[in-house]
Amino acid sequence: MDAKEKTILNTMKKEGKPMRPGDIARKAEMDKDEVSKIIDKLKKEGKVSSPKRCFYAPV
Repeated sequence: MDAKEKTILNTMKKEGKPMRPGDIARKAEMDKDEVSKIIDKLKKEGKVSSPKRCFYAPV
């Protein structure tokens, strides 16, 4: 896992609730498109789930 993936997971854990990619990007100070790509990768790896449409949370 690279630093950006860790940053995204830590941001979601700190928030404590499911978040949208745009909100994660703002809090992590990253590009929204890049965050979306990383979330897709983390979802395939089983590290992130989507409890409701367009919202993501760490597993």
